[in-house]
Amino acid sequence: MLKTFKIQIGGQVQGVGFRPFVYNLAKTYGLKGTVSNDGNGVLIYANGQKNALMKFKEDILEKAPEAAIIQSDSLLEVAPMAFDTFRIVPTRNEGKVAIPLTSDLAICPSCKKEVLDPGNRRFQYAFTTCTQCGPRYAITEQFPFERENTSMVKFKMCRKCMEEYRNPEDDRFHSQTNTCGECGIRLRLVNSDGETVFLQETTEIEQLSHFLRDGAIVAVKNTNGYLLCADARNSGTIRELRKRKQRPTKPFALLYHSLKAVQNDFNCTRQEEKALCSKIGPIVLLSPKTKTKQKIVREIAPGLDRFGVMLPSSALLSLIAEEVKIPLVATSGNIHGSPILSKEIEAEDGLHAVADYFLHHDLEISFPQDDSVWQFADRQKIVLRRSRGMAPNFMEYRPKDQKRILAMGAHLKSTLAFTPNGHTYVSPYFGNLDSLGVLQRYTDTLQRYTQLFKEVPELILVDEHPTYQSTVLGKELASNWRIPVVGVQHHKAHFASVLAEHGLFGSKAPILGIVWDGTGLGDDDTIWGGEFFVYQNRQMLRKAHFEHFDVLAGDKMAREPRLSLLSLMDSKTDLQDKFSLSEWKIYQKLKMKGTLKTSSVGRVFDAMASLLGLLDVSSYEGEAAMLLENLAWQYGDGEPIDFFEGLSYEQIPTKKIIETAQELKRKGHTAPHIAASFVFTLAMAIIRMAQRYDIRQLACSGGVFQNRLLIKNLMGLADDIGLKCFFNTALSSNDENIALGQLAYYQNIKDEDVFSSPRKNKEYNNHS
Repeated sequence: MLKTFKIQIGGQVQGVGFRPFVYNLAKTYGLKGTVSNDGNGVLIYANGQKNALMKFKEDILEKAPEAAIIQSDSLLEVAPMAFDTFRIVPTRNEGKVAIPLTSDLAICPSCKKEVLDPGNRRFQYAFTTCTQCGPRYAITEQFPFERENTSMVKFKMCRKCMEEYRNPEDDRFHSQTNTCGECGIRLRLVNSDGETVFLQETTEIEQLSHFLRDGAIVAVKNTNGYLLCADARNSGTIRELRKRKQRPTKPFALLYHSLKAVQNDFNCTRQEEKALCSKIGPIVLLSPKTKTKQKIVREIAPGLDRFGVMLPSSALLSLIAEEVKIPLVATSGNIHGSPILSKEIEAEDGLHAVADYFLHHDLEISFPQDDSVWQFADRQKIVLRRSRGMAPNFMEYRPKDQKRILAMGAHLKSTLAFTPNGHTYVSPYFGNLDSLGVLQRYTDTLQRYTQLFKEVPELILVDEHPTYQSTVLGKELASNWRIPVVGVQHHKAHFASVLAEHGLFGSKAPILGIVWDGTGLGDDDTIWGGEFFVYQNRQMLRKAHFEHFDVLAGDKMAREPRLSLLSLMDSKTDLQDKFSLSEWKIYQKLKMKGTLKTSSVGRVFDAMASLLGLLDVSSYEGEAAMLLENLAWQYGDGEPIDFFEGLSYEQIPTKKIIETAQELKRKGHTAPHIAASFVFTLAMAIIRMAQRYDIRQLACSGGVFQNRLLIKNLMGLADDIGLKCFFNTALSSNDENIALGQLAYYQNIKDEDVFSSPRKNKEYNNHS
């Protein structure tokens, strides 16, 4: 007599073609039963002998779809059930939802081939997807991932699409996003006044291509939000885009139609090529070939030698890129500082003074996202922004218990982390919460998460800075929900994020945590940013730091590198020329007061950039550090100087760095040599600190560790003496990881102080 078995598969298994895969595998086994989605993942009932069903489950685990991430599996005999065949059945979601959300998947080669094939029925259909690609998180409205729970529900499949959907032999068998040109999403091309562009013997995409080649700026609604597109070869157009977007120097990303075209213009490693073509499809920073520098105008990335490059993430972008066959600027559809836009009315209202034309479509985007951004330092991946294709699942960290915790993150590079059901969800990057639009997107997403998971938190975690918007909002929510709120120190959260990513909380050997960034309120009410911690036995202790220097003009110091230089430089040689007479008098008085101190390595980078003449006032966050790194790479393979050679110290001598650089400059050393030596000195400082405490494991976090030259130097030095380095790789090293770090710190660190409420610091109200 046949027995009935229940197989449960948990993890990222919805929206990736898992049920069709199981169906076809069951057919090869000759099984009878059912497969469905449920609140825990994929649920299978099948009749058979236990040994055969165990082999069936093993094949499921080994041959699962590429985009699937399996976290759990089980096989259990249940009461006998009668089946006449094997079928995919409707979802029965009767309990609590406990599954990850599937991230958006970049267009697969098969779908891209179809939209470019004149003989295919989906030729030039801009929203072609299958079980292996297309929007997922962006269009999710409820659990589980079924068409009726997404914004696709308004598009009723035509007869041909329904035949594909029901055909086990078809790639679109049970594809929840299946549509075609007959039944699917519609494009609409309008001018900046919202008037529909009349098309005469041409398509919207063909007409858009003409506009782009003629120098127009076009706002294109992709499946994750609007992009502003323009001809990357046209200096005048790019200058106009910068003027209209209020983005004077921050780099723009480039969209290429094919990997071959990218290879023709850029030096790509196999690792970088693999990233470009991955299911995530991020923007990847690449070094251009010599000939490319004449093709791509310098206005794309002023002062920088590397460009952010991406391939089309959707059928729509594929068609546009193939039609123009020139590199296009493809930057977030927003005004500088505000979040990416996704609704037609908002886009026309917000971008009418930026875009000459709009390409709209009628698919609603539930969760707008920017594109993710990566770069590589040799073998090490560096995430610069975690968003489309990566968020919101965080599969690398499973909560220690079922407690529902909401972590509010930081103020700049804001994110949320939530554990409503035994899984960890970390939102995409939002931005600076000083922006009303960003704050609104942040609060909207928070509300959507509580609705989506049908849970509210039992505890809220916040940064200890009392005036961060995330902290203020977290305390308000805790009061409204009548739940506890706990403060977690900023840099300890950074360190905890790396430990969480790499599963290091159980390490018996000590780990040296190096956390370098721009700012964060420290336990001693100074501004930390150049810290060394030691983690062991569930405790995290601050052991050393960069010597403190004065904070000048609060928030303004982060925007004006000249102020960091003024704070760190005792000699006034050539420095007064960077200020007006009235400014000089004011800042001298502030420096004499010297009430607030910082150990920020971010500000040291700023000071070095100002000293070497790169810039005195920034137009975007991190500009000074990016220009300085760019300069340092220009030194090539020469021998750098260790500023601390022969020097004994307990704390890192911050002012010595600037004094040495100033002396090298006076002696005639080139700016690239000084910049490269500065970065090398920082790497050596880490090595010396590890040797001082006799620690073999290093965990690095904070925005400074987005510097690929620093990581390359550190990894080389560490390898030479057998040290192991850990970096953020699934998250950005900047403040995007604070929310996850708050959660991991609270759940894993023994710290009596962490259970106190966030402090109130009257003196410090700066958050940059």
